[in-house]
Amino acid sequence: MLAADQSSTSSLKRVPLHDLHVSRGGKIVPFAGYEMPVQYAAGVLKEHLHTRTSAGLFDVSHMGQLALRPKSGKVGDAAIALERLVPQDILGVAPGRQRYAQFTNGQGGILDDLMVANFGDHLFLVVNAACKADDEAHLRANLSDVCDITPLSNRALIALQGPKAVEVLAQHSSTVAGMRFMDAGPHRVIGIDCFVSRSGYTGEDGFEISVPADQVERLATTLLVDPAVLPIGLGARDSLRLEAGLCLYGHDIDTATTPVEGALEWSVQKSRRAGGARAGGFPGAETILKQFESGATRRRIGLKAEGRAPVRESAPLFANETSTETIGTVTSGGFGPSVNAPVAMGYVPSSSAVDGTVIFAEVRGQRLPMRVAPMPFVPNGYKR
Repeated sequence: MLAADQSSTSSLKRVPLHDLHVSRGGKIVPFAGYEMPVQYAAGVLKEHLHTRTSAGLFDVSHMGQLALRPKSGKVGDAAIALERLVPQDILGVAPGRQRYAQFTNGQGGILDDLMVANFGDHLFLVVNAACKADDEAHLRANLSDVCDITPLSNRALIALQGPKAVEVLAQHSSTVAGMRFMDAGPHRVIGIDCFVSRSGYTGEDGFEISVPADQVERLATTLLVDPAVLPIGLGARDSLRLEAGLCLYGHDIDTATTPVEGALEWSVQKSRRAGGARAGGFPGAETILKQFESGATRRRIGLKAEGRAPVRESAPLFANETSTETIGTVTSGGFGPSVNAPVAMGYVPSSSAVDGTVIFAEVRGQRLPMRVAPMPFVPNGYKR
């Protein structure tokens, strides 16, 4: 289960939909410096399963939204500039498309993961809530010579996820049904000018919708009128992304974890790898590119429990039932409602990161067998 943070109540910020969450029975907890709903009356289990079979509405307005505008007027200049900070091919992101990326540090660790969209004349970035102030400062320190960096603090962000998401949203926008996975750009929804991407963090088909903050309640209320849509809290968002094998920053990836260790090689395009057209040139490139060549000593893996007891974050991992030496740690874990079994992810030596390998997690003094399993734990529903 996603852990709430320990911020003092007085210092917490509120998202534009706060009153709506409270009126709908949302249980409010501190998270990433905000008061956020962890669940509603239906509860985490029902919210999770409803999203997998119908459509769920998530408030992710705590996340950071930024515009990166090239001073030259050429979006390619902004893309090349951003490639100074990430190991991804940003120049190759076509207008109307977006890409998953990571800010890296000098040791190859991940400062944050983010989404980057090409809106034709500028780049649109979505970053994690806990990192957004640092990310903005990082961009300003490194890209201000080429780009104007504008935080879009007057915008909210909601996500409509699940197999019925397109059916629901298409009733309110004539242009979204034809979008495919990772398309992104301006769309009108119930007459509101929005930024819409066909993406999300549940493993299901769906959309993320950036909307002016003063219009988000009207949009959310309209979507929730549909009987196919339930409001979904952070608890189910966490169990959904865990089943989808998706990383939570600060837990599964962090400043001491490289993209290769995090099993995110797929996110680094060939043009940025050794021999590529624009190889290297990003922080930590020497470490990361060496790991592409020779491998990393540890690796993020998926784990399925042999029994029914959930294994939580921070549980130590052992090679066998009697060993006194840990080989790794669980970074996310819990019961997977769609899998109907406990699932987890964590880090082990690369020699142990082989599907089918039995590893033991220690929970309350007991060693529980877990099997290394491929991720995602459930098939994804993306519209390619």
